[in-house]
Amino acid sequence: MFSEFIGSVYNGLSALLLISLVGLLLALVVMFIVDVTQSRNAVRRNYPVIGRFRGLFEHLGTFFRQYFFAMDREEMPFNRALRDWVYRAAKNQDSTIPFGSTRDVNPVGSVSFVNCPYPTLDVDAVPTQAMVIGPDCAVPFESSSLFNISGMSYGALSKVAVQALSHGAARAGCWMNTGEGGLSPHHLSGGCDIVMQIGTAKYGVRDADGSLSDEKLRELAAIEQVRIFEIKLSQGAKPGKGGILPGLKVTAEIAAIRGIPEGQDSISPNRHVEIDNPGELLDMVARIREVTGKPVGFKLVLGGCGALDNLFDEIKRRGVHAAPDFITLDSADGGSGAAPQPLMDFMGMTLKESLPMLIDHLVGYGLRDRVRVICSGKLITPSGVAWALCMGADFIVSARGFMFALGCIQAMQCNKNTCPTGITTHQKRLQRGLDPQDKAIRVAYYVENMRHDVGVIAHSCGVKHPRQLQRRHARVVTMDGSSAGLHIIHPETEAGFPHGKE
Repeated sequence: MFSEFIGSVYNGLSALLLISLVGLLLALVVMFIVDVTQSRNAVRRNYPVIGRFRGLFEHLGTFFRQYFFAMDREEMPFNRALRDWVYRAAKNQDSTIPFGSTRDVNPVGSVSFVNCPYPTLDVDAVPTQAMVIGPDCAVPFESSSLFNISGMSYGALSKVAVQALSHGAARAGCWMNTGEGGLSPHHLSGGCDIVMQIGTAKYGVRDADGSLSDEKLRELAAIEQVRIFEIKLSQGAKPGKGGILPGLKVTAEIAAIRGIPEGQDSISPNRHVEIDNPGELLDMVARIREVTGKPVGFKLVLGGCGALDNLFDEIKRRGVHAAPDFITLDSADGGSGAAPQPLMDFMGMTLKESLPMLIDHLVGYGLRDRVRVICSGKLITPSGVAWALCMGADFIVSARGFMFALGCIQAMQCNKNTCPTGITTHQKRLQRGLDPQDKAIRVAYYVENMRHDVGVIAHSCGVKHPRQLQRRHARVVTMDGSSAGLHIIHPETEAGFPHGKE
């Protein structure tokens, strides 16, 4: 009886194996015929079936390099050492490392900080000073949070990712930028402070014809969580190009929030049609500030100092009251879920060059105390944030740093709706892996550990809190291999003495 059972199982498996082999053979024959008859791919035409593995290996190469071949500081855009610091900070794990640093301190442009022989004692350290944005507005905004969440829209990010960021920001006491996709219930769900970004398509604040709506601005301003309004002129990964959200990520809810058709590509104009010069930019700033009563500024990427001279000359002509309440400076180091490679690779100035340019122009035109500076662009670790503070930034914002805090593994799938960690996908199956409550805690830990470690740098430099960092507190390696202070490389401009125009 038992032998008969074994025999029947053996026969069944043999038949299944035979069927599988026949199916595999038929599939190979079909692929062979398809490959030799198609004319679009030369490799597959000349090497049918086998040539298909080239694409597979090319795709898998990204992941093999990340996990097996790349050294800790080799990868781009973010190497393993940078990602690991964020992961540990978000999990509130020990941030110490053994033996010695793996960072090469010799390349030109490398930054180091000037330690003080008499560092600040814990008893002398004080909390970061709060700073007011828009002091002359009807409803100014005061914040002591140095590090905040940059613009990432609901659409580019999943619902659960936005919820986790909102709750995490509330726990940490930092603000969250909506990105250009409009304000969603998920941004508000955690109760955090909100920066309402107005992109070139004006999602969330536009009429049926796409024009800016004063009525919708008032509705948003009535929401207490909405603290300031940011006009987006351009962003680091694609200056000169509007937002791009592929149609496969435009769900019914996202379409309703943005006021666009479901399932169709969401392509924003490359600029605001109402803004063609500095005067029109200041007109829009004034209009939104008057309608909302809240601080208003704009976000841009600099391509040179000529744009600043033209803008600040116009402010000087109109009076200091016409100045924006803040400027968010993005850079060529910035990222995005989807952007044309020529723009991402070759357009715009880096923050290392543009931030001192902006600060010096504000000082030179006598606007430094009037206009707050928020900077963004690959600043995901304490050293980057401390450098920006030394250079003169008032606030720092990050997008990709918070994506890592949510669990991003740099799979480079942001534009394909196939993010394996559920952060940039709207597939329910993939979103299931992201628990908003758990990730909110990690977001808060990331902010808190960032503040702590930036404070460690500041205290080692001998100041009582990070906002006291100045250019003399950092040095940069120069062409001859020696280092020079930031205050030598970028001399601080005296008030009332504008830089020369390009």
